[in-house]
Amino acid sequence: MNISTNNGLLPELLCPAGDLPRLKTAVDFGADAVYLAGQEFGMRTASANFSKDDLKEGIDYAHKKGVRVHITCNTLPHEDEIRRLPEFLEYVDSIGADAVISGDLGTIEMVKKYAPHCELHASVQSGIVNSETANVLYNMGAKRVVLARELSLEEIAKIRANTPKELELECFIHGAMCVSYSGRCLLSSYMTGRDANRGDCAQPCRWSYSLMEQTRGGQLFDITETEKGTYILNANDMCMAEHLNRLADIGVSSFKIEGRAKTEYYVAVTTNAYRGAVDSLKNRTDDWKVPSWVLDELNKISHRTYSTGFYFGTPQNAQTYLNAGYLRDYAIAAIVTGYEDGCVTAILKNKFLKGTELDCLEAEQIPFKISTDNLLDENGLNIDMANRPMMTIKIPFERPVKVGSMLRMKVED
Repeated sequence: MNISTNNGLLPELLCPAGDLPRLKTAVDFGADAVYLAGQEFGMRTASANFSKDDLKEGIDYAHKKGVRVHITCNTLPHEDEIRRLPEFLEYVDSIGADAVISGDLGTIEMVKKYAPHCELHASVQSGIVNSETANVLYNMGAKRVVLARELSLEEIAKIRANTPKELELECFIHGAMCVSYSGRCLLSSYMTGRDANRGDCAQPCRWSYSLMEQTRGGQLFDITETEKGTYILNANDMCMAEHLNRLADIGVSSFKIEGRAKTEYYVAVTTNAYRGAVDSLKNRTDDWKVPSWVLDELNKISHRTYSTGFYFGTPQNAQTYLNAGYLRDYAIAAIVTGYEDGCVTAILKNKFLKGTELDCLEAEQIPFKISTDNLLDENGLNIDMANRPMMTIKIPFERPVKVGSMLRMKVED
């Protein structure tokens, strides 16, 4: 979905959906499109993913709000799996999926045959790093190519200049990075028997490692000066929020957020933040800067230290060596269920004291503060602490807040 602006076309915001609740969250918080998988053929087996009934319900829900649905068939299917693919493709075609994402040549041919009403998108698994490959895929029927994450802005601009304008370019703008080349990795399969190329990665790149010399079996040496070894393969997360204008200027059609295995909260925050960032590109001037609240929001999710990946050349300081790298500063206090008698009502998720300052994540709004100097239980009685799991609480507030909004609190170290 592209929106006309004074600077051309506003890129599509493409968000992850690991299951039906996360799809609805992405749609409600401002996605232009979502990408997801059925029970097979997708690169995220850790996600709940979608049954056939969930696929139909999810597509119907998204389409009612003008949001596109892209189905991932981006594994490298083995012989027994490929025989089950036609039935799945015929089904997603029949229920109105907008696109199918694939990187396997055999699967691509099957998509064209069994899902003729769906756009074909060439997956990042295809390793697309030049215009020749992009053009071959376009000639094979691809409407869009998802470019490898190892490309710089300069390289993407050259690919754009040497491909048909009808071919859409999709790029990742946020999320976990992987030390393998465009997701093609054998480390997990070698070490654990879990095949990353079929969506079952054990993420051994996030583990701690030590050094062992061949003649000193069993004697481990620290690689860095820490008793815990070093996380030598642990790549930092990508965040391109401050540089979306550069990507838009070189002709990127779709901004993709990684995270089908992430939580509903992650989906809500990243979708809402990048919705605000992308919308700020409308009628922008040469001195555009991303709204500061967007960056604040992206620091309120669990994440590794942020980097810009390969977009500005070979990454510098793009790995975290001392630990697994996650930063967790905020937690969900409660989920809003309604508004009555001048009070926001909510279901408690994590206990907090009266007087705790909460901030509210409401769909397609800049987050705002809510005071709990007055805190009530479900009967309207004053309480000093909300501490019973799933209890109903009431917080006096001057206006209604949308159902499903998330009330958050800062977590102390």
